[in-house]
Amino acid sequence: MASHRMGRTTEDIKRELTAILRELKDPRVANSMISIVRVEVSNDLSYCKVFVSAMEGLDKAKEAVKGLKSASGYIRHEIGSRLTLRHVPSMIFEATDSIEYSANISRILGELDIKEDEDEQSE
Repeated sequence: MASHRMGRTTEDIKRELTAILRELKDPRVANSMISIVRVEVSNDLSYCKVFVSAMEGLDKAKEAVKGLKSASGYIRHEIGSRLTLRHVPSMIFEATDSIEYSANISRILGELDIKEDEDEQSE
């Protein structure tokens, strides 16, 4: 039962973080296409690790993380006002390149499909 509640709380935090990111005016965050890939909340709700990825690559994600760290107080306050939590966790932001990695795999798979179609047409 407790794991179900933690999963629900994690998803609620992720949903609200996504909405808050759209409202931030910091140019490091607003000028890049960033996405929250994963959110991990500790069992006692004291820490929340947020993994952020950018379409432009890992360097842009690291720059966005700097902006998110400077706005972490505002983000924590907004989450506290939007969700009914007894204790709002401290946010730890980390950059990841998972979107860039996924796009690269998709591109490679797309190239393979083209080669298979050409083989089928020649037969």
